Amino acid sequence: MGATALDCWKCGAPLVDLPLPVGREEYCRACRADIHVCRMCRFYDLTKARQCAEPVADPVQNKERANFCGYFEPVAGRFRPADPAAGARAALDALFAPKK
Repeated sequence: MGATALDCWKCGAPLVDLPLPVGREEYCRACRADIHVCRMCRFYDLTKARQCAEPVADPVQNKERANFCGYFEPVAGRFRPADPAAGARAALDALFAPKK
């Protein structure tokens, strides 16, 4: 890991007191999301088969749940805020949906 501080992949909260190396049971104190997850790993890559750039890692089904992957390397910058346009579209769809 470099000098960049880690932040939670799910809520973006800084993970300032996170012990390194990251254990399987570590979680974000703000949102309680698991931290030892594919979404937090430097090898997580949606363009790769199984969404993992590490060619010998065992497949992990749920990328947002703690796992036992030995190749896990936490990386900063994984938080992606929800798309506000998608939420607005869903609200409009609900507002104008035909009544049943």
